[in-house]
Amino acid sequence: MRRAVRLEVAKFFSTRMWWVLLVLMAGYMAFLAGGMGFSFTATPQDAGVDASDPLATARAVYAVGTTLGYVFPAIIGTLAVTGDLRHRTIVPTLLADPSRTRLLVAKHVGALPVGLAYGLVGSLAAVGAGAALIALGGGDPMLDSPDVWRTVALSTVALTLWTLVGVGVGSVLSNQVAALVVLLAFTQFVEPIARMGLTAGLGEAGGRVAAFLPGAAGDALAEGSIYSLMSPGSLLPWWQGALVLLGYAAVLTVAGRLTTFRRDLG
Repeated sequence: MRRAVRLEVAKFFSTRMWWVLLVLMAGYMAFLAGGMGFSFTATPQDAGVDASDPLATARAVYAVGTTLGYVFPAIIGTLAVTGDLRHRTIVPTLLADPSRTRLLVAKHVGALPVGLAYGLVGSLAAVGAGAALIALGGGDPMLDSPDVWRTVALSTVALTLWTLVGVGVGSVLSNQVAALVVLLAFTQFVEPIARMGLTAGLGEAGGRVAAFLPGAAGDALAEGSIYSLMSPGSLLPWWQGALVLLGYAAVLTVAGRLTTFRRDLG
């Protein structure tokens, strides 16, 4: 198993994709957090949020990675599987160790340090730009609050777990293009619309259902998001959010093991 994990980690760093996505994520998080931080403090009425609680505002800004940036670690996790299948590197890997279950476990374990790197970079980029623009907008960045740094730490964990969800997606959808299209469509369009639609259309009952969507689970783990700023009390406890994300990763991976990884991959 140790050898299999080392091999999977090496695969992550064998191409330029990992650092290209990492740089893009850092820039995107800085842009979003900066824009949100300024608008939430300088013109909260135009942003449509209640900025009366500076702690809640700061946490929503600093946790932007779990709300809008989680697609980056999810993509790199998906590529860990679909890249293997697309470039046929899965064949020598299985010749060296034919256990497909062990291979999937190794991919998850190997994805953890990469996901942690994405989580750290994304969270710190959001804090740096967000704090600067909150201050520029006349607000309090709340960097002296332990609760803020707790959110930053939990946001990092959430983004790390999203890498595992990505591995699960890749194990189910073996076609790389299809996997990325589905992942982008779901995270950037389907789930945000579903979260707002369920809450607006079904009220409290819809909000309870929406809380178990994967993006909402990530927000819950970070204990703050744009959605919770607009709709307080709409998230699960942080530990339940972690379990829901892990559940998605586990269910997707088991499904992939019973479908994609049950077929002839040669």
